[in-house]
Amino acid sequence: MSVATATPTRSPAAPAAGGRAGQSDPGAPWGALGFGSPGALGVLLLLYAPFLYTVVLSFTEYDGLTSPQWVGIDNFTRFFEDPAMGTSVRNTLMWVVGTTLVPVALGLLVALLSFGIRGGTLLRLPFMLPYALSGAGLGVIWGFILQSGGAANDILGALGLPGADTSFLLEQPWNTISMIVAWTWQQTGVNTLFFLVGLQSIPKEPLEAARLDGATGWKLFRHVIWPLLAPLTTVVVGLALVASLKTFDIVWVMTQGGPGRNSETLAVTMYRDAFVAGEYGYGSAVAMVLTLTTGAVTLAYLRRQVKVREDLS
Repeated sequence: MSVATATPTRSPAAPAAGGRAGQSDPGAPWGALGFGSPGALGVLLLLYAPFLYTVVLSFTEYDGLTSPQWVGIDNFTRFFEDPAMGTSVRNTLMWVVGTTLVPVALGLLVALLSFGIRGGTLLRLPFMLPYALSGAGLGVIWGFILQSGGAANDILGALGLPGADTSFLLEQPWNTISMIVAWTWQQTGVNTLFFLVGLQSIPKEPLEAARLDGATGWKLFRHVIWPLLAPLTTVVVGLALVASLKTFDIVWVMTQGGPGRNSETLAVTMYRDAFVAGEYGYGSAVAMVLTLTTGAVTLAYLRRQVKVREDLS
């Protein structure tokens, strides 16, 4: 008597959730759109819409009360003919040079000196702490130090050093230089952090090979470390350029662009004309000039860095 044996059968695979196996859910794109649309709408309303409105206002005369009156390019013509704009542009250039080169160079120096040594964290700490301050808080602290008869004058006088009678915030160019020093005190820490991350990401093999070939100190930095840090340096300098061009809070708190208007930057000029003088059309034109200048400088810098890297490769 033969016994029949049952042949096992494979059960069909369960269909994928939301549809048949191997088929995509036709409603997935709409779901993604539903999740992404609130963020996209926020960007549109909070970034692009105000920007486009500023562009339109820059071609009008508008005091915030009456209806805007179209004036074409009159606001831009006025900007380039205004004698005060020369001072504002000059101060902005000083800011760009001073607040880009000095904090970045000091940040790199502190990172190099404190990297890989015992107690390096404690050495970096005094440079890191000021970055926690806001621009307004920074302006209050340094305004107290540098005001006429303030802490800086008292210390210089007690030590018998020159400058005890200098009005650091009232004399040009000392007022701009003093604010650049204050900005450097704050920004050196974050640049140190950037370069510290870059140093930690450098492979050990090139450094060890260079040391075996006798490269130490300046030669090691110039021929090995600096080229490996070049991509990061491009980013750090680019961020510093943008930040320096749009600096407002520290200047407004320390000097309000004065005395007169001899320490104004373009950002302070924009604020004064738009929100203090109530000339929103002209202030928008200044904002457009500042925006275009920031974009042009940043683009030119990045393109040059790309060209340099292509030439080296």
